[in-house]
Amino acid sequence: VQLQASGGGLVQPGGSLRLSCAASGVTFGSNTMGWFRQAPGKEREYVGAARWNINNKYYADSVRGRFTISRDRDKNTVYLQMNSLKPEDTAVYYCALAVSRRPIMSMLPDPGTYDYWGQGTQVTVSS
Repeated sequence: VQLQASGGGLVQPGGSLRLSCAASGVTFGSNTMGWFRQAPGKEREYVGAARWNINNKYYADSVRGRFTISRDRDKNTVYLQMNSLKPEDTAVYYCALAVSRRPIMSMLPDPGTYDYWGQGTQVTVSS
């Protein structure tokens, strides 16, 4: 199983980026996937998650209304659309997938919930 995250880059404040997370060896199917980020010197931070079995999406307060999770079933790829980016969004972004359990909502922010992780993609928001 591999998750390949891509789409990061340098963007000005107020700009947009779309991150992709392509899966091989597993389908997103009805599994739960999450997005996390980690800034230098900080702990890994929950960004959002999607429980595809019930098609619900959840977002951290810091990104709600600006970030959106979606997927393309045919491409077996999940996206994180990031709008109105702020300098504090600067971090390495990771996608993660839980296949061994159907986590309840309270488990979604816990990195230990997820079985597989992508390699991370750098997002830098700066003028």
